[in-house]
Amino acid sequence: MLKLSSPSQISIETEKPAYELADVFRLYGDDYRRQYHVSHEQRLVMRDIVQCRTATLGGHVDECDTCGGLRISYNSCRNRHCPKCGALAKLEWLEKQKAHLLPTHYFHVVFTIDHLFNPLARVNQKQVYSQLFASAAATLKAFGQQYLGGEIGFTAILHTWGQTLTEHIHLHGIVIGGALTSDGKRWRATAPDYLFPITELSAQFRDAFCAGMKKLFDENRLTFAGQCADLAEATVFEQLIAESQAKKWQVYAKPPFSDAAQTLDYLGRYVNRIAISNGRILAIENGYVWFSYRDYKADGRQKEMHLPAVEFIRRFLQHTLPKRFVRVRHYGLLAPRYRKKKLARCRALLGTYQETTTLPMTTEALLIEMLGHDPAQCPLCGVGKMQLYEELQAHPTRRRWQLALQ
Repeated sequence: MLKLSSPSQISIETEKPAYELADVFRLYGDDYRRQYHVSHEQRLVMRDIVQCRTATLGGHVDECDTCGGLRISYNSCRNRHCPKCGALAKLEWLEKQKAHLLPTHYFHVVFTIDHLFNPLARVNQKQVYSQLFASAAATLKAFGQQYLGGEIGFTAILHTWGQTLTEHIHLHGIVIGGALTSDGKRWRATAPDYLFPITELSAQFRDAFCAGMKKLFDENRLTFAGQCADLAEATVFEQLIAESQAKKWQVYAKPPFSDAAQTLDYLGRYVNRIAISNGRILAIENGYVWFSYRDYKADGRQKEMHLPAVEFIRRFLQHTLPKRFVRVRHYGLLAPRYRKKKLARCRALLGTYQETTTLPMTTEALLIEMLGHDPAQCPLCGVGKMQLYEELQAHPTRRRWQLALQ
């Protein structure tokens, strides 16, 4: 039985901002469900975000070994779409990536598909997103062979949103500024401020994506419903492909990273990001949600927007990823199968063959870095250490659902 004495001896971990995405779902989720079809994945996202860090998911009670104070901590939902989850997982992932960095410059390249494909992507997420990965990877690999005579390495990260939560399907690519020649005997670096000719890269990526989508259509691997129902007709689909190919697509190459630390900083910005963070939600009132965004057409100026809550939810949920879809992928020199061997060869050619002796940070150290304080220290007296006192079980309904998945 939990021994609660006075409120001054109890600390409940909340650290929540004034407004949260969970609040929008609690207040207006039923209104949304009455107006729109909600897929199974979207239903889980809404449920998990509402229950995250609440008594429903269970938790634990810690007791200070000095003052006897108690701290109640509730479990996270661990849903990858939740704005309160993933911070520690991101830091742990970044720690692992340190072992894969080469002592050379890197580039940040963004691949964006034509918005004409957005209606098709709404009902064919897995197919369209997978084709985006495949087209960008094939294009970069081909240019690595053509211009550097070898194999390059890059990490691709899928984002499907813009700052106002509208559809903006694109990949962020972190590309090593060089290639290992096909014979494995030389390292060929790019110019410090130039990767590949962008106009040619953009055109080849466009053609690869359009050809891939045409192949999916010919193989009957696409679904047509809603706003893309008319694309089921071959002539209409071919017109879409022709209209898109007639456009000038623009692959965007950002300034190169000067060192490994800067590369990791950029990776951290994009890897675990979701459509909107709780910190951007400014107010929830009278059926509307106010939030901040950056207007990149106005030099990234900070602005505010308000939307009907139901529309806000619709925009957020359209970015729910298919189950088990992998949104961070590694290619070329960074492909997991041969990564260790190939990167060791690259380091040898770059004159840094010796293995690093720096050990990755522990989970405890990462937590302290993330929180700015030691979570084991008592928040009440500031002297003692917190020790596990009692486990708090999840709500019975939640436990039954978890058992059903086992």
